[in-house]
Amino acid sequence: MSQIAITTSQNVNIFFSTASVGERILAFIIDILVKVLYLIFVYLAVFHYFNLYAYFESLDRFSAIALFLMFTFPIYIDTLLWEIFSGGQTLGKKIMKIRVVKIDGYQAHISDYFLRWVMRLVDIYTNSGMVGICAMILSKNGQRLGDIATGTTVISLKNKVNISHTILENINEDYVPIFPQVIAFSDNDMRIIKDQFLKASQQKDQKIIEKLVTKIQSVLGMNGDLKGLSKKQFIETIIKDYNFYTGKEVA
Repeated sequence: MSQIAITTSQNVNIFFSTASVGERILAFIIDILVKVLYLIFVYLAVFHYFNLYAYFESLDRFSAIALFLMFTFPIYIDTLLWEIFSGGQTLGKKIMKIRVVKIDGYQAHISDYFLRWVMRLVDIYTNSGMVGICAMILSKNGQRLGDIATGTTVISLKNKVNISHTILENINEDYVPIFPQVIAFSDNDMRIIKDQFLKASQQKDQKIIEKLVTKIQSVLGMNGDLKGLSKKQFIETIIKDYNFYTGKEVA
């Protein structure tokens, strides 16, 4: 499985693994089972509950086919509708915890979902799906032909990235920053600071925390005033302030 990076609004790359061929096949099988259950329901409802045998027999061939297509129409477009209204997931994909995304990390558009759906005729329903399977195995990002045509792929959501794995912090809408100097840091600087801070906090290593505080103050040209905060609170505030200001700049 390859990895793709989804870039957040604060230019933080979060890496996701592409879904395996097996996961995508299982998701497809689940979707097929749902279609089969729907067809069984339609059959029981139309021919047993409403007892329309005689009515169907009275129709000419064209009318009977048209009526049959009308009853079964949902199974032909359900994949498209699921992906459009569920953000790139069918029921099978939801169960398998996989999702369609653009390679660049952005949300796929309706046009992308539509073209992927049309390309299923080649990828899935030609040669028993071997075209799509071979394409996924051979392509760098696990893409079938429909994905390649739309610049999409399917990622696994099982390796969820906790917010502590990035420089992101939960901040309230009414949050008031204290240290505007933090914009002097780069994203990479802040990731290093947070990574070291988390490790020091977990290990209760006060020396590392003190060194971080000294380094931060040195880079930002501060005179040692922590604004009444403890060293730990100071670093936490620095991280939150950075996210506050960079979020405003990007927006």
